[in-house]
Amino acid sequence: MTQEFIDLRNSILQGRYADALAIVDELEGISKQAILRNLQSYVNILLIHLIKNQVEQKLTNSWVASIRNSIREIKKLNIKDNKNSYYINQDEWENLIEEEVIEDAIADASVEVMNGKYSQFQLADIIDRTRLIENALKFLALTYSYSAKELPAVVAETLTQLPGGEDWKAGRW
Repeated sequence: MTQEFIDLRNSILQGRYADALAIVDELEGISKQAILRNLQSYVNILLIHLIKNQVEQKLTNSWVASIRNSIREIKKLNIKDNKNSYYINQDEWENLIEEEVIEDAIADASVEVMNGKYSQFQLADIIDRTRLIENALKFLALTYSYSAKELPAVVAETLTQLPGGEDWKAGRW
């Protein structure tokens, strides 16, 4: 990326403004791709923990912390600098999950679910993908409806609706 800034500076100094604008566009594209990769990474973490919850029918404080942190980071990363638009709109998450994230999440979760009892292929057969995606979308939707301050409490309340959620809330896990 350093080379791009050198080229940008030289283009501006030499009055080659079309070249400078092309470099700015390239830098914007690089930045957007980095943000999208980070968003996918946090969605992957969210899915891993929702898979573990679905299969093991419980919640632990560690899983809750990972889910809450993922949702908070997604909210922060997804909003553009103008504070009025998003990198991923609410109606685009399902497609992203199905096409780019779910298979990696299943493979990654297979290492953790029931202490690695299932291969990724077995786990893929066990989970209810529709319910998994519905739960993920429910959490992702919260990022559009609640402020950063309100979000942790709303996520916690939403977690109580998952299998084992009431036990987690009552400290019986």
